[in-house]
Amino acid sequence: MAGMIVRRLIQFPIILLCIYTITFVLAWLLPGNPLEHEGRRPAPEVEQAMLAQYNLDSPGRFYVSYLKNATGVSYLQGDSDRIFNFGPSLQYKDWTVNELIAGTLPVSILLGLASIILALIIGIAAGVVGAAKPGSLADLATLLVALVGISLPTFVIGTALLIVFAVKLSWFRVGSWGSLGDLVLPAITLSLPYAAYIARLCRMGMIDVLGEDYIRTARAKGVPEVRVHLHHALKVAFLPVLSYLGPATAAVMTGSFVVEKVFNVPGIGQHFVESVRNKDLFLIMGVVLTYSSMLVMFNLAVDVLYRWVDPRIESEG
Repeated sequence: MAGMIVRRLIQFPIILLCIYTITFVLAWLLPGNPLEHEGRRPAPEVEQAMLAQYNLDSPGRFYVSYLKNATGVSYLQGDSDRIFNFGPSLQYKDWTVNELIAGTLPVSILLGLASIILALIIGIAAGVVGAAKPGSLADLATLLVALVGISLPTFVIGTALLIVFAVKLSWFRVGSWGSLGDLVLPAITLSLPYAAYIARLCRMGMIDVLGEDYIRTARAKGVPEVRVHLHHALKVAFLPVLSYLGPATAAVMTGSFVVEKVFNVPGIGQHFVESVRNKDLFLIMGVVLTYSSMLVMFNLAVDVLYRWVDPRIESEG
């Protein structure tokens, strides 16, 4: 396991460099002027000075300078006051990208944590119920719910939940953030697609495992059916779900741009949407590097946990 962790850590900066390069090319090719704010552009001489100040007049200089600041090379050389410096935001005046991420990322992480926990609860429960009696009414109902959860876009689910539970029934507030109740609808909306996929994985895994010889042996010994399902079968059937949790957790931890927009959640997703619209290169690169780092680290954590749960499985990464 130690060798696998070392290899993955060595691959980590290479993966981030590839992501950084691709994102930089795409962001640089975006139409628009990064110095234009609310339709107003600075005077030509001021614009030229700002372009030179931020290295926006040369893609090569911007690529190298931003990479040095973001990776800590500039800090080691004494040219930066912080290790990972993502630079200033071009659209949010007097704010740095580090400050924006530090202020909004915890909100997205909170929403993601609530969503992935809810997705696990709903998905595993639906998968176990569906696998208990394949082809039954309960199984068909869980499959239907899973199909709806996977097929419907989150903005449709979120809008429907808002109309029914916030506008019609007035159980929740609309467009607010600050209390535990404001977390419920966004978490449900974000969790449903993942819960549906977890339910399918768990159901298929449970059906396969329940046909194994050791399950028949356990039943022959008089082990209660609930214990057979939850203790013997679910432990093995959970492995495919565990492998799925890496990218799923990273996706929900960073929040959802659409869900945050629909429910007016002050997470990092809204800033990223605005940064793309306004070609705020510093904010685009900072958010993408943060997201990418989280994705790689979550995948590594799941691989380690996967190996720990079943040592027979050899990691290929």
